Amino acid sequence: MPFTPLHMGPFIVVKAAAQRRFSLLVFGWSQIVIDLQPLFVMLTGRGELHGLSHTLLGATLIGFFCALSGKYLGELGLRLIGKKEYLPISWAVSFASAFIGTYSHVFIDSIMHAEVSPFAPWSLSSPLYGLISIDALNLLCVATAIVGGIAFIAVERAQK
Repeated sequence: MPFTPLHMGPFIVVKAAAQRRFSLLVFGWSQIVIDLQPLFVMLTGRGELHGLSHTLLGATLIGFFCALSGKYLGELGLRLIGKKEYLPISWAVSFASAFIGTYSHVFIDSIMHAEVSPFAPWSLSSPLYGLISIDALNLLCVATAIVGGIAFIAVERAQK
């Protein structure tokens, strides 16, 4: 399903540990943008469900776009939610967060969906498919989201 929040789970732990060195907003933006192609296919019935956007090549292109746009969108989001202590988002953090977002998305979807070919157009193989069960993958993502959320709140309170 496009825009799945499950992709966020493991990286809430990263946010708790990295604090200002990782932008969960830029990361989340990359999760949305990378799934625009599957959303378009689901709405129109035209194209490959997990096509170019779910390859390393596509993830690289989308990563650049998300890093450049996500810095400004993330900063706007932080202002709107009153988290000014995380401002500004540096370019290094924006690029790292965007690329971690796009590449991890391809990695997770490569495990979950047989039609994801991360190395296309050079190879149509899907070497990660079924590495672990979908149930185990979903459980891992939910568990890390809970642990990460608790850790993030604890770190934020300890810093005050």
